[in-house]
Amino acid sequence: MGSLETRISEIPLERFRNFCIVAHVDHGKSTLSDRLLELTGTIAPGGNKQILDKLDVERERGITVKAQTCSMIYTHKGADYLLHLVDTPGHVDFRAEVSRSYASCGGALLLVDASQGVQAQTVANFYLAFAQGLHLVPIINKIDLPSADPPRALEQMKDTFELDPSKAVLVSAKTGLNVEAILPHVIEQLPSPVGDHSKPLKLLLVDSWYSNYKGVILLVRIFDGQIKAGDHITSLATGLRYIVGEVGIMYPNQTPQTVLRAGQVGYIYFNPGMKRSQEAKVGDTYTTVGAEKQVEPLPGFEEPKAMVFVAAFPVDQGDYAHLEDSINQISLNDRSVTLQKESSEALGAGWRLGFLGTLHCSVFEDRLRQEHGASIIITPPTVPFKVIWKDGKEETISNPANFPDGGAAHLGIVELQEPYVLTTITLPEEYLGKVIELCENNRGEQKELQFFTVTQVILKYDLPLSHLVDDFFGKLKSLTKGYASLDYEESAWRKSNIIKLQLLVNKEPVDAVARVVHYTQAERLGKQWVTKFKEHVERQMYEVVIQAAAGRRIVARETIKPFRKDVLSKLHASDISRRRKLLEKQKEGRKKLKAVGNISIDQKAFQAFLAK
Repeated sequence: MGSLETRISEIPLERFRNFCIVAHVDHGKSTLSDRLLELTGTIAPGGNKQILDKLDVERERGITVKAQTCSMIYTHKGADYLLHLVDTPGHVDFRAEVSRSYASCGGALLLVDASQGVQAQTVANFYLAFAQGLHLVPIINKIDLPSADPPRALEQMKDTFELDPSKAVLVSAKTGLNVEAILPHVIEQLPSPVGDHSKPLKLLLVDSWYSNYKGVILLVRIFDGQIKAGDHITSLATGLRYIVGEVGIMYPNQTPQTVLRAGQVGYIYFNPGMKRSQEAKVGDTYTTVGAEKQVEPLPGFEEPKAMVFVAAFPVDQGDYAHLEDSINQISLNDRSVTLQKESSEALGAGWRLGFLGTLHCSVFEDRLRQEHGASIIITPPTVPFKVIWKDGKEETISNPANFPDGGAAHLGIVELQEPYVLTTITLPEEYLGKVIELCENNRGEQKELQFFTVTQVILKYDLPLSHLVDDFFGKLKSLTKGYASLDYEESAWRKSNIIKLQLLVNKEPVDAVARVVHYTQAERLGKQWVTKFKEHVERQMYEVVIQAAAGRRIVARETIKPFRKDVLSKLHASDISRRRKLLEKQKEGRKKLKAVGNISIDQKAFQAFLAK
């Protein structure tokens, strides 16, 4: 046993503390984690920034995508405490990660940026924690900034969440100012985990990731009993059995231990390894083989549902196999991505991918390009729709190409529905008019408007999800100079007048470019499409007609004139009938050409059209 393990084995359960850091995106969670790790001697000071953000994408964008964990030992009033920290993502797309982190923790540090104040995600995370009965320690960060206003932030916390301002800690994570005051607060205000290491083993699977050498590695929180290498354990959800190969803690990297006890959070992997990450159902309960009857399964988590769908195609069909491997490899570590094969006449074979939100989608795309060097075409994001048929059957359609259009389909359809989300927007009141106008233009329905301080407003709107994924967030940020923040949750399916918009080239539909839109948008979008597509299609020897069709109605049209030989060049001073005869002859030839000519549109045209 190493000295670290000896120290841990001497700490009783009463001196364990499990906590996570939650905040709005960019309020300094990962920087604060760094300071706490340095303070407890887990990492050397002055090393890498944001030690817990392990993905390239996370470091590059400065965001956290996956919740990361770490154990620390801290000496308070002469006694060792084992602290377990979870750094969570702040972005709404990854809300499932936050609720999973709560399950393994007894409390949370609610972090608020002194210059920004309480924002949408802060509110959402507070209510999530409140619903799970977690104890919160309020922390005001970034007090070193010239624009910081700690009294305002404290007042907002008191008004919005009824948290006691006298218990708040004012820190600057970047400079390390006053950070040492946080851990004593954690120890005194947060409860120790409940558990009994003499009972049969009961552990909760919090997260999992895939390693090429060890198979699936599980991050677990142990509620009762203890676990060591060589134990035979079984899953209560799948009934499969495994032999434990190694147990350990994240300190900050994987550090093997001989045993994990009740109350601890650590990792385990099996030998022989777990090969399929689908077996690791997050929120599952594991116990020792033979004790299945004595252990009640813990309440799991709801699996996050895909809200945004895109189609992805390789630029060169020869790369299909390579791209398939890359997509499968990334989705091993990210089980919230849904995969389905799909093919298009224009773009060849590809996939339909489902994501939690638009940021999730662009992070996935970045990882494909960076980690696997893939070159792909991605269609604009779409959302699922529901069709209710006359015989009472409901069908959810995530691919616009399968959406019923016109004619016979309408005879059998009772109603069409689209998903709505309840969005919460916090913003300074001077931008209120502009933001309400933006929401109204996006077919929003106002639910609530309240001032939670003199200058800050919370606005609640029901918006169609299809508008939210169409860069609503970008428009909101640019209208409010970046001050507004947005949070959303699923609301309900609503009856809607939606229609399929298609692009036709010489009367033939182009399958890669189809979208389901509200009928009020069809004309505007149709005009945009034909003008944009015209720029990318080359002239042919005959006329090319580009049309946008909404259902059976043509809403916009552009024509590309054919190449033409100058048949009048040999005539000088000739009679008009002679000229007309030559022109008519040329016209006849064109008609013949058009009848046999089949337009071939270069793939580059589609790539340019689908590019942002």
